[in-house]
Amino acid sequence: MGAPDFMATRMAAEATQATSSNATPAAAAPLLRFDEVSIRLGGREILSPTSFEVRRGEFVCIVGASGCGKTTLLRTASALVTPTAGRVLRHGVPITQPAREIAFVFQDYGRALLPWRTVEGNVRLALEAARVPTAEHAARAAEVLAKVGLAAHANKFPLQLSGGMQQRVQIARCLAQRPELMLMDEPFGALDAMTRQGLQDELARLVRDDGLTVIFVTHDLEEAIYLGDRVVALQANPGPGRPSLARMIDVPIPRPRDQLSTREHPEFVRLRRELFTFIEEGHG
Repeated sequence: MGAPDFMATRMAAEATQATSSNATPAAAAPLLRFDEVSIRLGGREILSPTSFEVRRGEFVCIVGASGCGKTTLLRTASALVTPTAGRVLRHGVPITQPAREIAFVFQDYGRALLPWRTVEGNVRLALEAARVPTAEHAARAAEVLAKVGLAAHANKFPLQLSGGMQQRVQIARCLAQRPELMLMDEPFGALDAMTRQGLQDELARLVRDDGLTVIFVTHDLEEAIYLGDRVVALQANPGPGRPSLARMIDVPIPRPRDQLSTREHPEFVRLRRELFTFIEEGHG
C-alpha cells in the first residue's frame, strides 16, 4: 500500500473513532429496555404490552393512578416480578435474577432497615450481601454515609432517627452497592413536605455526582417533573385501545433545579397541567 493510501485509511479510521467517542447519550445503546412487557395477576391485566428505553445517566419518573402497575413495572426491572409476556433487558441481556448493579429503594424505610443494627451496620448489610472483603467495609460505609449527610449518626439505631434520616440510611445502603441503576418506589411518599423537598435536592445531587441512572415511581406529579428528565405516564385498566403507556413526556427544564424558581418556570406549570389532566381523565 502506498503512503497516500495508508494515510487516507488512517485518517478515516481516526475520524470514525472520534465520531464514536463523541456520540450523544441518545445515540448510545440504552442501559435498560422494557420490551413489550405485560403483566397479568389473578386473571386481571395489570399492564398491557409496554415498551420504552432508559439511557445511562437518565432520571425517569413513572406516574399514574393507583393500581395502574407502576410498582409492578418497576419490580420487573429488578427481577422481583416476572413479566407474563415480554422482557426487560439490561445492556441488551434479559434480566432474570437480581443483580448487585441494580439497587432498590423501598417506600417503607421502617421495614427496610434492621432495627437491631446501627446505621453503619445497616449499610454494611449491602456489602456483606455483595461479598465485599470485610477489610473494606468501614471505609465504604463511611464514604456513603458522608454522601448522605449521616456521618455523625453512624452508631445510632434506626429508631433514634427521623423518617427522613431513615430513608437516607436506605439510600446510603443502596449506594454502598455501587449500582449503575437505582429503582425507587415512592421513597419520599411518607415524609412531610419540607423533608421531602430536602431529599429531592439531595437525590438530584447524588445522581449528578455519581452518574446514577434512576427510575423513580411517585404519585406526586410535581415531584416527577422536578426530578425527571422524562416522565412516563401509565393509565389504569388497560385493554384494547387503552394501552398502559399513555404518555412519554420530556422535561426540558434546565439543571440544576431550584425548589422555588423551577416550580414557577412556565414549562413546569404547563407540564403539571398536562399530567394533572391526564390523571383526572384516567379516573373517569
